[in-house]
Amino acid sequence: MTPADRLARLIEAADRVVVFTGAGISTESGIPDFRSPGGVWSKMKPIYFQDFVASEDRRREAWTRTFTGTAGWTGRSPNAGHDAVARLVAAGKVSSVITQNVDNLHQDSGIPDDRVIELHGNASYATCLDCGLRHELHHLKPAFVERGEIPACRACGGIVKTATISFGQSMPLGPMARAEEETEACDLFLVLGSSLVVYPAAGFPLLAKRNGARLVIVNREPTEQDPYADLVLHEEIGPLMSRIVPPV
Repeated sequence: MTPADRLARLIEAADRVVVFTGAGISTESGIPDFRSPGGVWSKMKPIYFQDFVASEDRRREAWTRTFTGTAGWTGRSPNAGHDAVARLVAAGKVSSVITQNVDNLHQDSGIPDDRVIELHGNASYATCLDCGLRHELHHLKPAFVERGEIPACRACGGIVKTATISFGQSMPLGPMARAEEETEACDLFLVLGSSLVVYPAAGFPLLAKRNGARLVIVNREPTEQDPYADLVLHEEIGPLMSRIVPPV
């Protein structure tokens, strides 16, 4: 039996699957990862949350990156891996998708918002840091590009930031609590494209394992958690998941 066949059987036998995704599922859509050579942080330094709040210059730099697409986190389309996960959600196999990504591609693939748990936020829109009001990027862009106006909240005048979790910013309590609840309730935890080095998010696979779930890791490179997994596959996610969950 091939590893792909074993994964297919584990999914078939499971009652409640949680999928955990990292940058590796989105690189197949052309979105760069963060930490590898040639990744985002090898080309530009991250802007820490405290600096964004304290410095108008750093806010201007951050918004320039956003509106020029320098980071490359948005504007792409879901790939075969995202589509296969969406089919598993639609079939009732996957209860939720926990993601470290900020690219909105799971939602773009058809997964309902309430089934996607975003640990690091979302780069496709912005929020006010004071009152929490959502702001769409296409509404903010003209004033910045044409007049150099740094976005401010239309309701309260507060600082507006893309809805990502920046370095130095607290992890979102609601999504973290939901992710823990889903992890403890699943019987199969499927990691797709995460190096599993960024904590606390990387603690969820081990939590699932401690609670009796099967653990499968699909990643191009080995991870530190491979020894704890029931199955490890070093393969491209899109082709693999398309074989396991073929399009209708």
